[in-house]
Amino acid sequence: MDEYGSGPAQDQMDAETGDAAAPTPSLPRRLFDAFVSPAKMGSAVAANPKWLGTMLVCAGLLALSVALLPYELFEEMQRRMTIQSGRPVQEMPENARNIIRIVSIAGAGIGFVIFSFIGAAVTTFVFAFVLGDEGKYRQYLAVGVHAAVIPTVAALLLIPMRIAAGDPQLTINLSTFLVFLPNGFVSNVFRALDVSRIWSSLVAAQGIHAIDRRRSFGSAAAIQLGILLVIALIAGWILTRQGL
Repeated sequence: MDEYGSGPAQDQMDAETGDAAAPTPSLPRRLFDAFVSPAKMGSAVAANPKWLGTMLVCAGLLALSVALLPYELFEEMQRRMTIQSGRPVQEMPENARNIIRIVSIAGAGIGFVIFSFIGAAVTTFVFAFVLGDEGKYRQYLAVGVHAAVIPTVAALLLIPMRIAAGDPQLTINLSTFLVFLPNGFVSNVFRALDVSRIWSSLVAAQGIHAIDRRRSFGSAAAIQLGILLVIALIAGWILTRQGL
């Protein structure tokens, strides 16, 4: 028996027995379970860490969410940022606009793939190398991309609101509920704490718990939310420096 109250050898034996008995759910089922049954999804993905299909689905949906937004929204946002920085506004040729449009759409999908690999590396380093969990990079990658379907679908659902508000970066974040906060670093930090990403972090924590049962869901969730808070602090500092 170890300090967590269970033997890792027995846990591994139980996991292998369960893997052999239970077939891996289909891709649509795993994505659905990420919303309604994260514990079930986490166990399935931890046992059989399939990630490529989910990564392609999420990347495609993110690219679609950018493609569905009128390009004029991005132009107006860029114009406001240029004016705030004190630089002169210059009109862009039509060919350049089309190229930027294509690059933005492709970049959304490619960026998701890149950050998925980076995020899995950070998660593996924290849990497997620093904390000593018995997880592998592929498992953390699979858990991460399955959890990422939540903010990906949220991006699609927010398209009408973004168009109506004229803000292509509109999210439902904690600052939405803290309207009394003055503009500044603190409000920007809460602005960076997207509700869908908080949800995604908790789903990923459930998968991390399933990878190594000695790691409780509570501790995994605390660490995941801590990482998200660090990212929000950095984002808040950048937004404040930009005068936003």
